Amino acid sequence: MDKTLQEAATNMDVPSVRQWKEGGGKVVGYTCAFLPVEVFHAAGILPIRLRGIQAEAMEIAASYYGPFVCSFPKAILQIAGSGAYDFLDGVVISNGCDTMRRLDDCWRKMGKDIGGSAPGWFHYFDVPHKPDGHAFDWYVDQVNKLITAIETTFGVVITGEKLENAIREQNRIRNHLFELESLRRSEVSRVSGADAYAAIVAGTVMPRDLYGQLLSDFVDDIRGTEAAGEHGRKRLFLGGSVCDDLELVKLIEDSGAVVVGENICFGVKDAADRVAEIGDPVEALTKKYLTGAACPRMMGWYKQRRGEITRRVRDSGAHGVVLQNIRFCDLHGSENGLLEGHLEKEGIPSLRIEREYGPLTETGRLKMRIDAFLEQLQG
Repeated sequence: MDKTLQEAATNMDVPSVRQWKEGGGKVVGYTCAFLPVEVFHAAGILPIRLRGIQAEAMEIAASYYGPFVCSFPKAILQIAGSGAYDFLDGVVISNGCDTMRRLDDCWRKMGKDIGGSAPGWFHYFDVPHKPDGHAFDWYVDQVNKLITAIETTFGVVITGEKLENAIREQNRIRNHLFELESLRRSEVSRVSGADAYAAIVAGTVMPRDLYGQLLSDFVDDIRGTEAAGEHGRKRLFLGGSVCDDLELVKLIEDSGAVVVGENICFGVKDAADRVAEIGDPVEALTKKYLTGAACPRMMGWYKQRRGEITRRVRDSGAHGVVLQNIRFCDLHGSENGLLEGHLEKEGIPSLRIEREYGPLTETGRLKMRIDAFLEQLQG
């Protein structure tokens, strides 16, 4: 695959983002897949998903968070406190979970304690925990408030036409991602899970035009590759907590498997995961971003999520499922326990593992569990 995609997926310092800044462009970080990135593209602003993959210690974050907290938002705060996010012009934080919601408070406080660690603009984007009824109107209101805040802060005008153009462009990227997922589901995989997931993650931290072209080229290359066979490698599906760590996918594949799909808040879920290109653009964005049942933060939608995950596992031809959650992630930790039982009843073997985030992951223990699971599948 193109090294530009690989570098973007595995590094905090992304050359294309640096070039965007050097060209006078604005960059805003965001924390959650429920945020409509099209709003920023319509404003000519580059949105990047906040990550913490190079946080190898927690001495800064630990002074603002307690010890029994998910290490993903702590890693983001640690990275920010070390100055690695000093290029951001703003941050939008959402209530993906309560610990992520607290990142808003902790980062603002750290900004007062450590000069240069916080951007000049913070915005809290409040996402409802239900995808219907009054929640729909609430989300529409939140999108409109975000548009007003962006226009006021950055001196831009976000018109309906600009939003519609941004939606069309983002849908083109989604189309490439759908095709990538389709190629991974083919009878014999033509691409490693690590390479495919690198291409997916890279799209959250790169300028849209460059990413769209590289992704299109990547998919074309896979389509033209002759399937070499999997030689007995078991096909696994990966689900659970937020994961932008390619090392976890590589760890699974180094044990002799191939990852053929994910249900994680990076990437797309299925071909229905598009924004409507007709009608009011804010309502179209709301319908797409809010009504998906992909995350356990959405109340009362477990049966729909379970059915969707089961369908995607079967469509991928996976022999088993790895359900991972970051330690102290109550949402996925609890739901993975339910999913494990239901998948087993459906005849789908599953492995439930708990880990720390990113470079803090205990790879030796995880490899032993994955090796044992693959031996079970071979049997």
